[in-house]
Amino acid sequence: MSRQIAVTPRSLSAAGHPALSPLMRGGYEIVYPAPGRTPSEEELLQSIPGCVGWLAGVEPISPAVLGAARGLRVISRNGTGVDNIDLGAARDLGIRVERATGANARGVAELAITLMLSAFRSVPWADACLRRGDWQRTIGIEAQGRTLAVIGCGAIGREVVDLAIGLGMRVVGFDPFPPRAFTRPGFRFATRDEALTSADAISLHCPPGDAPILDAEMIARLKRGVVVVNTARAELVDDAAMLAGLQSGQIGGFATDVFRKEPPEPSPLLAHPRVIQTPHAGGFTEESVERATRVAVENLLRALEAG
Repeated sequence: MSRQIAVTPRSLSAAGHPALSPLMRGGYEIVYPAPGRTPSEEELLQSIPGCVGWLAGVEPISPAVLGAARGLRVISRNGTGVDNIDLGAARDLGIRVERATGANARGVAELAITLMLSAFRSVPWADACLRRGDWQRTIGIEAQGRTLAVIGCGAIGREVVDLAIGLGMRVVGFDPFPPRAFTRPGFRFATRDEALTSADAISLHCPPGDAPILDAEMIARLKRGVVVVNTARAELVDDAAMLAGLQSGQIGGFATDVFRKEPPEPSPLLAHPRVIQTPHAGGFTEESVERATRVAVENLLRALEAG
């Protein structure tokens, strides 16, 4: 039987990680299809066949890759989202899919709040002006007393709620399956439309659906000057509608940590001066990487040992 395990998250494949050591102690050989970067489908097709396990990142895992993965028994994500995996194909092939639920929640939540505050105070714009010798100021807003809409109240969304309440914000949350046990002074659940249209800032923490949550129709209904933060999935936002909203002033700022293609191609949206970008770094903290890797490795070994 194969004893190879593929490791593809960029945070782990560049230089490994001590949390991977239980795999080697268990007698497994670690394979890195694309050290330090997101592997292409071709690289996965070359590397995954023959592996019994896969510690996976956010790279697309297609039916073609799964179909070629002879002997693969389990995919263990180092995060919560599995929308990059064709779950139907995995199920049909008998490949188990595990998730490190909540392991990177704090890291992503702190970045979401950082991006929101950076947009409130135009930090990237001010930095860029000073770097070119241009002394300019633009008036900002304070978080205290403002309303934040948190769309998706899983582990990450709940961390964002707590951080925002600590800043003195009012927080309105939406989740199709709201955790009823989650209650906080200054927080309430609402419908998605009510949450979005009442907010001074919006933070997205949900999987993508059949259509963007923020399309042209919804953006037109938001408070003028609203700040939008997306640390979830790029498909939640209609890029053309977001650009139009920024150009008209309907959107005060857009901050994103996620892209349809990573790294992204240049675009008018990403070049807009009120757009803040980070390179899918939400869970890329020392603490989150350690937690997520440890949980993913534990899930992987447990599934393999269970047969």
